[in-house]
Amino acid sequence: MKLPTLLLSALLSPFVLECPASPDPVPGGFRSLFNGLDLSGWTIPEGDNGHWKVLDGVIDYDAQSEAKGDKHLWTEEEFGDFELRIDWRIKDTTGFYDVPYVLPDGSTVKGPDGKNLTHPMPNADSGIYLRGMSKYQLNIWCWPIGSGEVYSIRNNESLPQEIRAGVTPNRKADRNVGEWNTFVITMKGDRLTVVLNEYTIIENALLPEVPEKGRIALQHHGGKKADGSWSPASSLVQFRNIFIRPL
Repeated sequence: MKLPTLLLSALLSPFVLECPASPDPVPGGFRSLFNGLDLSGWTIPEGDNGHWKVLDGVIDYDAQSEAKGDKHLWTEEEFGDFELRIDWRIKDTTGFYDVPYVLPDGSTVKGPDGKNLTHPMPNADSGIYLRGMSKYQLNIWCWPIGSGEVYSIRNNESLPQEIRAGVTPNRKADRNVGEWNTFVITMKGDRLTVVLNEYTIIENALLPEVPEKGRIALQHHGGKKADGSWSPASSLVQFRNIFIRPL
């Protein structure tokens, strides 16, 4: 007997949804930092209690690590010069965050009181740490400036304006919340180039005093407040297809 199409779809769909995502083939000259099965090669925060996990073939995080100290997910290995390819997506936003108006030179629009002018926007927040330090972090978020900026360098007003402008994305290349994005991150010495979804958003930017090598981290940010509500900048994120090529 032939099952009706709708009944057949209903029977099959749970199995389709539970199948692990197939990782892309490893590009020539690269090696994979994530096997799609477990977190081998990564240092899970002590006391995390399963909040960094592999779900359907991707690294999934719910922003609720129970670790008492560092809550980020770090590679076990250190890297110097490299090209890193990594897919990421924001699963959902976690509230409205007061976002500043960031100008192309990396400065912000300020009011008469000298403070940043802001506007509330739905937001989530994570990032990728380079060379072992949060100072050299590529942001992942919902700001109009777009993902990929180096927040700590852009906001350091003691640095020359050209350095701050260099780490500011030249466009917003992010896809919508819930959709997958791809970073191609190149580190050569103290210079950084970032391609997001095939657009070069940062090119040969200087990272002052960046170490010669260090680990890579996927960032924890935000989480739930004491009253159980979400911080409006929480890292509800997923990662997949993490490939690196030493240079």
